[in-house]
This record gives sequence, structure tokens and C-alpha cells, in this order.
Amino acid sequence: MESLLAISIALLAGLLMTRVLKLTRLNLPDVTAFLIAGLLVGPYCLGKIGVPGLGFTSMEAVDSMSVISNTALGFIAFAIGNEFRLSQLRSTGKQAVVIGIIQAVFASLLVDIVLVGLHFALGEDVLPLSVAVTLGAIASATAPAATLMVVRQYKAKGPLTDLLLPIVALDDAVGLVVFAISFGIAQSMQGGEMNVFSVLVNPLLEIVCSLALGALMGALLTELERLFYSNSNRLSLSIAFVVLTIALSYIKIPAGSAEISFSSLLVCMMLGTVFCNMSPYSLDIMNRADKWTAPLFATFFVISGAGLELSVFRYPVIIIIGVVYILVRCAGKYLGALFSSTITKCDSNVKKYLGITLFPQAGVALGMVVSAQALGGDEAVLIRNIVLFAVLIYEIVGPMLTKMALTAAGEIVEPSAEKKSRERFEHR
Repeated sequence: MESLLAISIALLAGLLMTRVLKLTRLNLPDVTAFLIAGLLVGPYCLGKIGVPGLGFTSMEAVDSMSVISNTALGFIAFAIGNEFRLSQLRSTGKQAVVIGIIQAVFASLLVDIVLVGLHFALGEDVLPLSVAVTLGAIASATAPAATLMVVRQYKAKGPLTDLLLPIVALDDAVGLVVFAISFGIAQSMQGGEMNVFSVLVNPLLEIVCSLALGALMGALLTELERLFYSNSNRLSLSIAFVVLTIALSYIKIPAGSAEISFSSLLVCMMLGTVFCNMSPYSLDIMNRADKWTAPLFATFFVISGAGLELSVFRYPVIIIIGVVYILVRCAGKYLGALFSSTITKCDSNVKKYLGITLFPQAGVALGMVVSAQALGGDEAVLIRNIVLFAVLIYEIVGPMLTKMALTAAGEIVEPSAEKKSRERFEHR
């Protein structure tokens, strides 16, 4: 009962916050409203009252909602997989791959260089070298969820949007490889030996196996869809398959010195990609799924806001290193996107604004933080707190910057006052 009450309060708080922010005329994206609502119902605000169900009373209460967060991320990845339709990739595929790889690697290298320099300036006790290298790897990741929500809310269309979603999707694969290699190096700096399986084989195996599992599930879903004649039943089957795929992605299989594991984001992206390219019903199913998942995504972002650690503001060193990490990563994303979009001869608006839309960071980065806890001791705590501080800033500011960039590129058209009035009248 307490969980159901907490979920309903979270969703209501998120929806009401979108109305409150509309009254301020700041015209902020709904994602930002959901995150702010999450902070208000989280352990540092409403949760402090200590009434179970009336907000989240502790971080453990927030963590107990992980099934909702994992499910939402799976559906977000499934929706992004829909952006890899072969008909669209024929015109943007090469550009998306080149930009996706270069901007991720560039951001990682730039953060590495600056933080290693900061390591020598502050000393090993303040910023260990292993922490600097690990943070550089984490910098490559971009959050697909916030970006997708902004694009959907404002119905953004144009060359920038066409490139943006495939690039954000590629970030997961590139980020996994960059993180695994850098983290292997960081572990060796602590006195361990360089392990080729942990540095190269495991991440590559995870990517290949994730894509294979997603492709298999996508082909199976496409075949089973043919058994049904109602699109409502096909939608129900698709939802069941996404949830089943998320569950299967948490299986780990020992394979000698290596371990076969899966990335739920990659698996669900591949599920969506295969399904949208093989099934003749995919367009209608995806449109129906967008409506079904709206409350799920809203709840996910409120829970994400509730899980943001405000306690990190107590540590000045976290704030200093965190601010450097945020600014340098943003510079890396922007310059990497600018360079790669220039050499691939993209539209001028893509060159100017693509980098800004890649600033948000959350789920994948936090997953890397979990892996980084293997460093142990103060290093693991430092990495966790810096990334949590950065995610807090990115998640609040990132969606606003994405919206501003898409608007400046002319791919979000704000409705006129007359049109808004007509829409309100039609809804009555």
C-alpha cells in the first residue's frame, strides 16, 4: 500500500508541477518539472516529515522503485530503437555513426586531460589519478531519456533531431567500451595487473551479446505479431516483450575467464530496431505505445529527481571537482560534435547546436558508477559523489538547454497565442 501511495503521489506531484511552471511563464520542459517535483517529494524535502507513502522517506524507499525505473529505461531504449529505420539511416546513418563515436571519445579525452592536470595540482590525496581516469570515461555517456522526452513533448522535427536520437543511442555502446578500457587502466593504477579480459573482452562481449539478444527478441516479436488481428492485442504483446527483454538482460552467464552479460539499454534498442524494420505494424504500434508510456515516463523522472543526492553540497571539494567535470565535459561534447559534424558536412544548425543537446547525463553514467565501486575505499566514494553532483546539475539544466538548442535550430515551433487559445477551446 505504501508503495502504491508513493507512486501516485509522485505522479500527481510531477503533473501538478508542470502546471505550476507553466504559470511562471518560464516555459520549461516537462522533464524539468518532473525532476523538480521529485526533489520536493524526495528524502530531503517532503520525505523528511517521515510519513510513509507521503513522499519518499529515505534513499532506500527511492531504490525500492527500481523496477519502475528499469522498466521505463527499457521502453525509452525501445522507442529510440525506432529511430534506426533503414529508410532514415540511408541519409543520416554514416553521419550519426561518425559523430556518435568522435564526440563521445573527444569528451572523454578532454575530461581525462583536465582532471589529470587537476590531480597534479591538488595532489593524490584530494584527486587520485585512478579517479580522474575513471571520471573521464564516465564523461562519454549521454542520457537518452531526457532528450527523447523533450523531442516528443515539443514534436521537434528537422535535420538536428534526425541525427540527435541515433547519436544518443550510439553513446551507450561507445560509452561501455571507453569506460571498460579506462576503468581497467584505473584498476591497474591501484597496484593490480592489467587484465585483457576485463579491459577488452568483457565489454566487447557485452555489446555483441546484447545486440544478438535484442535482434533475436525483435525477430520473435515480429513473427508473433502476425498471430493477432487487433492492434490493441499487438500493443499488449509488444509491452510484454519489452518487459520480458528487460528481465532477460539481467542474466549473467560465466564463460571461462570472461562473463556474458547484457546492457538492458542496448538489448531494448536492438529489439526496437529489428521490430520497426521487420514489422509492417510497427508505426501504429509505436504510436500507441507513446500514449501508453507517458505516465510511466513521468513517474520515472519524478523518481529520478527524488534520488538526486543533495547531501553532496556539504563537501566543497566535490563541488569544485564537480564543476570542473561538468564544464569540461560540456566543452568536450560541444567541440567533439562541432568537429565531427563539420567533417561529415552537416547542416549549419547541426554544427552549432548538436553539442548542446548532448549535455544531459544520468542513467548510463550512474550504471558506470556502480561498476566503479570496485575501486573501493575513498576513490569509489569520491567518484560516486562527483557524478551524483554532476547528474543533479545536468538533469535540471540539460533538458532546458536541449529545448533552447532545438528552438534556435528552428526545429521546435512555439504555438502562437491564437493557436493556444483555439486548442484550449477545442479541449473543452
